[in-house]
Amino acid sequence: MPGHHSARSRRTTERKGDVRERAILDTCEALLAQNGYDAMTVGDIAQGAGITRGALYFYFASKQDVVTALVARTVEHLWERSRVTAQTDEPRQAIAAAMQRTVELWNEHGLVMRTAIDLSVTVPGIGELWNHTADLFIAAITAVLERAGIQAGAAPDQASAMARALCWMIERTFYHASQESREKLQEASATCEHIWLTSAGLIT
Repeated sequence: MPGHHSARSRRTTERKGDVRERAILDTCEALLAQNGYDAMTVGDIAQGAGITRGALYFYFASKQDVVTALVARTVEHLWERSRVTAQTDEPRQAIAAAMQRTVELWNEHGLVMRTAIDLSVTVPGIGELWNHTADLFIAAITAVLERAGIQAGAAPDQASAMARALCWMIERTFYHASQESREKLQEASATCEHIWLTSAGLIT
């Protein structure tokens, strides 16, 4: 049955491609930790992934494309881990859980997220991904603020404007804290949680 064999071959090839792509991205993340973005080369990534340089170009056109795909994978993971948390009905619980998830994600993928922030201005694909992710979090923070009784709207004292400020404040605070230590990430979380609770009118 040639048709059946061809379909099975395609599925096998696709699975192999997925494995290779994952190996490329995993290697890229490891090399960011070892060498940094500027020192990392396409050859390094290919060697670490166990493939030739030519084979890597079958999946990605450049080092920049590899890093963009790594950022895309990371922000998808970031959002999936945080989305349900943000939907918790009780605002205090939602805020506490969201900040805990943020600490976990920066501990796990802080280097990738710092790289995304650093490259977001100069690499359009990464900038778009990061800004889209920020918009998702702004919407989630807005919903929490509104459940806490903050009026909907874009005025400075209304939920969406406050959420935007909170989102970028959290990003910048964790960016700097992640360069120091895990303890600093916990301190950053406590600070951001306090500011968020204050903004929501849940503490004074």
